Amino acid sequence: MSLFGKRTSFEVPCTVEIEQTSESLHAHVILDGDIEIRPGDEVTVHDAPTAIGFGERIVVRRTATVVRAGLFEGLRARLEGYLELTELYEVSFSNGRV
Repeated sequence: MSLFGKRTSFEVPCTVEIEQTSESLHAHVILDGDIEIRPGDEVTVHDAPTAIGFGERIVVRRTATVVRAGLFEGLRARLEGYLELTELYEVSFSNGRV
């Protein structure tokens, strides 16, 4: 792991699942092996399908490149995530009466 210098990267096989039905609309990527994605890391799936028709579900095998974040990038990602989360605290939930 680097502080500001060159980031490390590696390729890993993965499974891509995409579904667009009346029950679900989702896309998931599952990396093979015991790989932990940390804050600031980037994952790029190569040759992933970008669209499917309504009522379809596909599961395909692809290769992904994982680029590890440096120390500074990881800390920045954690801080940004925390600040985004605190914005949710400003939202109030009411019963509709003022």
